[in-house]
Amino acid sequence: MNVTDRFLEYVKFDTQSDELTNLTPSTPGQMEFAQYLERQLQKMGLKDITLDENGYLMATLPKNMDRKVPTVGFIAHLDTSPDMSGRHVKPRIVKNYDGGDVVLNEEKNIVLSPESFPEMKRYVGQDLIVTDGTTLLGADDKAGIAEIITAVDYLQQHPEIKHGDVRIAFNPDEEIGQGAHKFDVNRFGAEWAYTMDGGEIGELEYENFNAAVARVTFTGRNVHPGYAKHKMLNSMRVANQFVIMLPRWETPEHTEDYEGFYHLTAMEGSVEKTVLTYIIRDHDRDRFERRKKELEHLTRKINNEFPGCASIEIKDQYYNMREKIEPVMHVIDIAEEAMKDAGVEPRVVPIRGGTDGAQLSFKGLPCPNIFAGGLNFHGRFEFVPIQSMEAATRVIVEIVKRVAAQ
Repeated sequence: MNVTDRFLEYVKFDTQSDELTNLTPSTPGQMEFAQYLERQLQKMGLKDITLDENGYLMATLPKNMDRKVPTVGFIAHLDTSPDMSGRHVKPRIVKNYDGGDVVLNEEKNIVLSPESFPEMKRYVGQDLIVTDGTTLLGADDKAGIAEIITAVDYLQQHPEIKHGDVRIAFNPDEEIGQGAHKFDVNRFGAEWAYTMDGGEIGELEYENFNAAVARVTFTGRNVHPGYAKHKMLNSMRVANQFVIMLPRWETPEHTEDYEGFYHLTAMEGSVEKTVLTYIIRDHDRDRFERRKKELEHLTRKINNEFPGCASIEIKDQYYNMREKIEPVMHVIDIAEEAMKDAGVEPRVVPIRGGTDGAQLSFKGLPCPNIFAGGLNFHGRFEFVPIQSMEAATRVIVEIVKRVAAQ
C-alpha cells in the first residue's frame, strides 16, 4: 500500500476524542483504530509491538547494521478533533487541481474556495484529498500515521538502506491535550523523536505556545424582574463586563506569528450563574505568566464592584518546548538536512498551538514537529495534497539515513 491508500483506509475510523469522558483513550474508536494498526504492524513483521490498555501503540523496526547509532522515534496521534464530526468521512481526490473553487457538497452548497483559503493556490497541479463538506477529513493526524507506516514499509523493502533501531508510536487524545500524559518515555526508548503532526509541506517546528485554561465563574442573585431594583445581580451581565475588560486586539483573530492571546472558548450562563472558559496562549514564558495574572487582576476588580461575585481557576496545560530542544539542536539540523535531501524546502516556524512533542520534550524525550501536509484542520474545509504526504514519507526515510550516517 502507498501512503494515499493507507490514508484513505485510516480515515474510515471514527476517532474523535472527548474531554468529558475522563477515560484514556477518551473514546472507543481510538482503541479500535489502534488494534487495527497493531495487526498491520504485526503483518509487517515489526518487533517489540505493544498496545497498552490506554491505547498507546509502540513498535520497532530493528536495525540492519552492526554499528551502534542513536535510536530515533516517529510519533503521530490516533484521535481527531472534537470540533467536528469524524464519522462516516467520505474523502475524494481532486486530481490536478486547477486553482479554482472545489465544490465539496453541491446539495448543501459547501465550496472550498481559494477566495477564502488563498493557500490553495500553492497546490495548483497537485492532487488534493478533500471531504464531502459534512465532516472533517482527519489528516490531523492520520496523514502522519500513514506517512510513518509507509516510510517503515519502504525501509523494509530496501534493506540496502542501512539504519539503526527506529521506534514508532501512535497515541490517543492529542486533540484534548492529553496525548502525552500516559506516554511511557522510558519504554519507548528513543534518544529523540519527531511528531509527524505539522501542517503544510516544509514546516519544522520546535517552538510552541505556553498554554493554560481559565474558568471564571460569576455568581448572581435572581429576583423577580419587576421587583429587582437594588436586589438582582445578573451574572451574565457581569460576565459580559469582564469580557470587554480584556484587550480586544489580543484575540486569535487579531494575532499571528509570536503574538499571544486570550481566547474565549465557551460561555454558559443564567441570571444566577455564568461560566466563561478561556484559553491563554503565549510563546514567551514571562508574558504567559503576566496574562494569567491579568485575568486574576480583572477577577479582583469585578469583586471590588460586586463583592464575592467572581472566582477564577487557572490550570497550566503545556509549555514551550524550545527550552528543551535548544540544548540538542542537532535534532533540528538533521531534520532540516533530511528535508533538503527529500527535495523539500524547510521552513522553521513557531507552532501557534500545542503538540504532544512539547509535553514529551518536558518528559525527557526531545520531540520537534514535522509537517504531515494537511491544511484547514478541524473543519469541513480540511484537505491534504497527496504530494505533501509523499514528501513527508521521504523526509522520514532521509532522517533515518542521516541518523545512521552519524
